[in-house]
Amino acid sequence: MKKNPLNKGILTENATEVGAVSREMVHARARELAQIGGRAAAEVSKADYDQAKRELTGESDLDRQDQMLDALPETERWDPVPGSAGHQVPEAASEDEDEEGRSETEQLVDEGVSEAEHDQMLEAARAAAKQDRQAGKP
Repeated sequence: MKKNPLNKGILTENATEVGAVSREMVHARARELAQIGGRAAAEVSKADYDQAKRELTGESDLDRQDQMLDALPETERWDPVPGSAGHQVPEAASEDEDEEGRSETEQLVDEGVSEAEHDQMLEAARAAAKQDRQAGKP
């Protein structure tokens, strides 16, 4: 059974296939994040690199403590009726859904919206930098 490739990270960029995430792609995205943050492309922080890597590989934005709590079984987080064993019905695995239960269509729409937001923020940062240069600001 094939795994859903949408769960492995971004598949396309500007409607062009990206393929596997490379180190250069992470560096380029980190520079874009620095620009969006109002810094020069050369002023990339570790947080920019971490966010770029998370975005491109599809990793979660949750911090490590939240990830550890989410990894614990529900029974270890909270027991509503002490001594009650209960049981959980297994979920039917769907090839077309991700961990959050989103269909392929929803995943593609979310990816497109994220890419459009990214493009708009990057263009706004570039326009602001250009306007600053024209106004004589450093």
